[in-house]
Amino acid sequence: QLVESGGGLVQPGGSLRLSCAASGFTFSTSSMSWYRQAPRKERELVAYISDGGVIISYADSVKGRFTISRDNPKSTVFLQMNSLKPEDTAVYYCYANQFRSWGQGIQVTVSS
Repeated sequence: QLVESGGGLVQPGGSLRLSCAASGFTFSTSSMSWYRQAPRKERELVAYISDGGVIISYADSVKGRFTISRDNPKSTVFLQMNSLKPEDTAVYYCYANQFRSWGQGIQVTVSS
């Protein structure tokens, strides 16, 4: 099971930190990803982190603004989002790649 938290409404230029708490599987054996889906758009990959946290990658649209990290002893993956823009508005999902498991999603709205 994956449970996201930390979403909400923020003004442009603001920051949010998403968390995704995992249970029911061995978290440290799975790479993790964050995806997002805006209204009337396809779900897109935002960030990826390998099981040990060594390999990290980002979508071009968020590079330099978002940071993915993980805490394996706490079975949690994070997405720090800075300098948020209105186009970052979407439902954000965490995904356990090796177990093909999705979180329920959490809304992030960037608006003045």
